[in-house]
Amino acid sequence: AAGRTDTGVHARGQVVNFFTSSSIPPERLPRALNSCLPEEIVVLGAEEVPPEFHARRSAKSKIYRYTLDCGEYPDVFWRRFAWHPIYKLQADALQEAGRHLVGTHDFSSFRASGSAVKTSVRCIKRLEWDFSQDPLWHLYIEADGFLYKMVRIIVGTLVEVARGALRPEDVARIRDGRDRNLAGPTAPARGLCLWEVKY
Repeated sequence: AAGRTDTGVHARGQVVNFFTSSSIPPERLPRALNSCLPEEIVVLGAEEVPPEFHARRSAKSKIYRYTLDCGEYPDVFWRRFAWHPIYKLQADALQEAGRHLVGTHDFSSFRASGSAVKTSVRCIKRLEWDFSQDPLWHLYIEADGFLYKMVRIIVGTLVEVARGALRPEDVARIRDGRDRNLAGPTAPARGLCLWEVKY
């Protein structure tokens, strides 16, 4: 699979690859697979790829979306797909703080323990908030790769800024400190969705 998502995280753009001896043509595979998959999983397309293709290692970048429900009360229809913080958040602070994370940096401060990666350096290509569906605020974050729980820790930290517990410029200090204890809490899994994988 392109993304090894945590329990409770959703995926709109998950990609998997597998070898098969089936004679079913690729264009008919989605219907065949959907007939036996649980209703929470839907195959949207299939195509033949070279043997060396790998859904995760061949990816150029991934886009995740995180959704905040900033209404006065939680939206019952979004309860499984959004985090409803108990604080009033400032949208401009979210945007300003996020700018300190774009680019190539060591993201050790935004990595949960329990992952054994060779390097914590990643390149965030894009970090944008979409407020057009207010009170649902969507964060789109694209990078060449992500560390364990990186997006959720980033969101938790940005929410700390947006509620006034941190200043936007503190995010640069946290980033450069390379210490998980400096960053904010880990945002709940339910708001996170693997949105797209680019090859």
